[in-house]
Amino acid sequence: MAKGVNFGGSKGKRLEDNKRTSINSDREITKELVKYAGPYWKPFLLSLFLILLVSSSQLARPYIIKIAIDDYIKRGITGTLTLKQCENGIKVLGIMYFVFMLLELVMSYFQTYILERTAKEIIMNLREKIFTHIQKLPISYFDKNPIGKIVTRATNDTDSLNDMFTDVIIGFIQNLFIMVGILFVMLSLDLKLTLICLLATPLMFIVTLLFKKKARKIFSDIRNKLSLINSFMSENIAGMKIIQIFNMENKKYREFEDINKEYYNANLKQIALFGIFRPFMDVVKTLSLALILGYGGIRLVKGTIEVGTIYAFINYINRLFQPIIELTDQYNTYQSSMVSAERIFGILNEKVEEDQEDACELDKLTGEIEFRNVWFAYEEENWILKDISFKILPGQAVSFVGATGAGKTSVTNLICGFYEHQKGEILIDGIDIKHIKKKALRKNIGLVLQDVFLFAGDIETNIRLFNKDISLEEVKSAAEYINADYFIEAFNDEYKHKINEKGTTLSMGQRQLISFARALVFNPAILVMDEATSNIDTETEFLIQEALEKLMKGRTTIAVAHRLSTVKKSDKVIVLNKGEVKEIGNHEELMRKKGFYYKLYKQV
Repeated sequence: MAKGVNFGGSKGKRLEDNKRTSINSDREITKELVKYAGPYWKPFLLSLFLILLVSSSQLARPYIIKIAIDDYIKRGITGTLTLKQCENGIKVLGIMYFVFMLLELVMSYFQTYILERTAKEIIMNLREKIFTHIQKLPISYFDKNPIGKIVTRATNDTDSLNDMFTDVIIGFIQNLFIMVGILFVMLSLDLKLTLICLLATPLMFIVTLLFKKKARKIFSDIRNKLSLINSFMSENIAGMKIIQIFNMENKKYREFEDINKEYYNANLKQIALFGIFRPFMDVVKTLSLALILGYGGIRLVKGTIEVGTIYAFINYINRLFQPIIELTDQYNTYQSSMVSAERIFGILNEKVEEDQEDACELDKLTGEIEFRNVWFAYEEENWILKDISFKILPGQAVSFVGATGAGKTSVTNLICGFYEHQKGEILIDGIDIKHIKKKALRKNIGLVLQDVFLFAGDIETNIRLFNKDISLEEVKSAAEYINADYFIEAFNDEYKHKINEKGTTLSMGQRQLISFARALVFNPAILVMDEATSNIDTETEFLIQEALEKLMKGRTTIAVAHRLSTVKKSDKVIVLNKGEVKEIGNHEELMRKKGFYYKLYKQV
């Protein structure tokens, strides 16, 4: 076959996707997340109640020690209390301290379990919603977006949201409660000492604001780089045969090394940012402790403050900075989750395939197809089909031929309703295709492709495609009719024989026969074949041709043809060139014309 000329099809041009989600602000994204968490308000409320009890216990424990020091140990040393009184008082306080610790342990366990389980359920439902939404997206979306990118949204990004529900929502309230509680206790113990030890905190808030601005950008960059890695790996695994046969392993490794290095560098920026922020928080905390020891020590010598109060302040200031640090970590998690949520809602906000309001249901089509002055482009004004018109009668077998890029596959894509044309009319049984519900249309169409896709599972499932209404007997009957039974029944487990994803353990011919059986068992009125017989091994070629004739019998057949045997047997041949119809007729008629088809035929 001459270079650039064949009877096969071409695919639409792939587009770059630079579009951002319509949800841009953190507030809007948070509102969307709250919608998903809303139905789970009861476990969230219970978890919040438990965490507040735990936090109250944590606030009480340092105060218990303060009482032990000031009211019993100190007074025992000075002799204002008897030894027995001191022992009894300290024992009671010790038991109280232990009980508080035990209650914290039990309540923390139940709080963590309830919260984690609830978060996992939310993520599970969100992931299912994403999967359902993806299945409703138009084919054009998958032309524009790499598989790895989509998978990242449904897996990595949803996992990132899990931390949002477990750490941020409840954790923020807990830490805020602890901070307010600590400040309240400190102020009630000693107003002046509280104000002195908080002198260093304005520095902390200034740095936190600067940190916030930088963190969002870094987290977004990390997620984007991870998405690139997933996309690159998915593409390479899918094209491994090409990579190996052309000895491209080293080249691809270097490309992956560059992408991986970018991801590594993005993570280094995050580490560097945390490396500056965490030590700075420790410096502020140490400065506050120094102020407590300095000012409190002077007052202790003067006798204007109790030693237990000094201890309580040291303990509380350590506890005060812990929730502040955790709040910062939670903010980081929040920023990371916002980036992930924005990407997730970027998918969920993509417009799904929708039928027109007046679209009708069709039970069974006769298979008449007509194109009237149809114009179509994958990209605006970059016309793939230009003013094409033709009519196919019910039961006719029609082949589309032409050079690569002529628009043959685009015609079949329009017939299947994968894309919408911009101008003209496409009529199915005399009804505008836009006025037919897509499910009803596709129920009447069988699609057989050159690259047969088989799901991981058994042969029976791949023929009936998970449709439980189709019995095993119907599956066997279809397989026998198109000559697939000879190799299926050679397996020990026959129709229950397990196959890998894409059917890699089967030959090309065997995979094609399974796809024929699949099309037959659904009994479509229209059969669309896109280069379905172009890569058949010699051993099964006769079986395939015989099966094809049986499959085409009694139904309208649209074939993007590669083999001359298919073209010759067609009732009509439509010749396309650069998106335009050049000739229409059967093989003999077009050969006698010695026009465009004649030249294509002679080049083969």
